[in-house]
Amino acid sequence: MARAVTTQRKTLNTIIAWVIGLVIFFPILWIIILSFKSEGDAIRPPLEVLTSSWTFDSYAVVQERSDYFKHFVNSVTLSVGSTLLGLIIAVPAAWAMAFVPSKSTRNILMWMLSTKMLPAVGVLYPIYLLFIRLGLLDSRIGLVVVLMLINLPIIIWMLYTYFKEIPGEILEAARMDGATLREEILYVLTPMAIPGMASTVLLNIILAWNEAFWTLNLTAAKAAPLTAFIASYSSPEGLFYAKLSAASTMAIAPILIMGWFSQKQLVRGLTFGAVK
Repeated sequence: MARAVTTQRKTLNTIIAWVIGLVIFFPILWIIILSFKSEGDAIRPPLEVLTSSWTFDSYAVVQERSDYFKHFVNSVTLSVGSTLLGLIIAVPAAWAMAFVPSKSTRNILMWMLSTKMLPAVGVLYPIYLLFIRLGLLDSRIGLVVVLMLINLPIIIWMLYTYFKEIPGEILEAARMDGATLREEILYVLTPMAIPGMASTVLLNIILAWNEAFWTLNLTAAKAAPLTAFIASYSSPEGLFYAKLSAASTMAIAPILIMGWFSQKQLVRGLTFGAVK
């Protein structure tokens, strides 16, 4: 009897999980479906959309109108560049807070996290003027720095959490064996925190890839990533649903594929240290 109840509960949980997953994924699926429809079919009622003919015309128009590869390279450069730059700053900061804490460590961590609650539009004007003064407007370097700064609190918080799970005695033993601070971080701490660091890297790449506010306001053409590529299909004349869906599908496909193949590593890293 107990086994039957357990089986029914597992089946119910599986059904609920699938329903939730389908609800979450449905908007993405609908965008993909619309991308294979003509503009006339894309605005029809849902049932008529599903039964209408399929076509690659929207993808062909998008390819002719925009340089997808240039936007793709910009997205990769911005997401990977901001992540690497963030790690260079966050690893030493998280190490200091985890293994050499002070009375203010917790307050500093909370203050850093509180900056994520600041409305981005509140600091847009001064940053825009600063970019103009420094000649960083519509440049990859400027956007890499901005994306790194807005995600830096999350990177430090995640690394701090992972580092706290590593016994400090291991680092003390490395020091007694003559390891320098650089060797301690690179050859002792980093290998032990690989799962957590991998998930931090993946999450930051996803956040940087999906960032739209700063990329739309601080770029024009040269450094525009795929978020700007999508926005270019919204015009004063109206929305071109099929072409917009095709552009959106082309923009989200790389990050979806990356997330699919790295989901095991991402989950492993996010749960690193959850169970002792």
